[in-house]
Amino acid sequence: MGDATVDERSGAFGTPSAGMRRPHTRARRMLTAGLAIGTLLVGYYFLSLWQVYSAGTSDQAREVDAIVVMGAAQYDGRPSPQLAARLDHVATLWPQGLAPIVVVTGGNQPGDRFTEADASAAYLIERGVPDNAILREDRGATSYESLERVAALLEARSVGDHSVLVVTDPYHTLRSKLIAEEVGLTAYGSPTPTSVVTGARSLERHVWEAGGVAIGRVTGFGWLSDVTD
Repeated sequence: MGDATVDERSGAFGTPSAGMRRPHTRARRMLTAGLAIGTLLVGYYFLSLWQVYSAGTSDQAREVDAIVVMGAAQYDGRPSPQLAARLDHVATLWPQGLAPIVVVTGGNQPGDRFTEADASAAYLIERGVPDNAILREDRGATSYESLERVAALLEARSVGDHSVLVVTDPYHTLRSKLIAEEVGLTAYGSPTPTSVVTGARSLERHVWEAGGVAIGRVTGFGWLSDVTD
C-alpha cells in the first residue's frame, strides 16, 4: 500500500490547515462586526427620527423665564409664512402669562433692510405683545448662533434660571431644544400647530433633522453648525 497523499495546502488527507482556516475566520468576524455596527447605526438613526417626530407633536408649554421664537425668512420687514406661523403661536402663548419676556431671533442677509428679529418684533407688537417685553437677538445666522446669543442676553439680565420655551416648526423643535441645552439654557419646546411645512416637505425636513440630531449628539451642535452652516 503506497504512502497517503498529502496536499501541500492542506493537512493530512486533505484536511484544511490552520493557516487556511484563519483568513476565513477573520473575514467572518469582520463581516459580523460590520453588520452589528451597521445595525446599531441604523437603529440609532431611526431612534433619532422618532424623537424628532415626538418632540414636534408634544407641547411642553409651561411657566418659564422667556419664550424664544426661532427666526426664519423675512421679506423687507414682513415675516415669511413660515415665520408668521411661529409668531402666531407666540401670540397665543403670550396672554397665558407663561413668561415675562419674548426673545425674537435672527439676523439678516446682505442687502436686507430688516433683520428677522426686527420683523418678528413688529409682527408681535401688532398682536398685543408689548415692545418692552421683547428682546431682540438680531445677529445670529444659524440656530446655534442665535441660541448662544439668547443665553448671553438672559445672563446679562440675570433672568431666573434661564429656562426657555422654544417656539419653532415641529421638525425643528428637538434640535433647537438640544442646542439650547448645550449653550446652558433649560429648554422646553412648543411647536407651532400651524406650520406651513407639511406633507412631503415636512417628511424631508424630519429626515434631515434626524441626521443632524444623531450627529450633533455625538460631535456637539456647535461643531455641527460650523461645518454645515
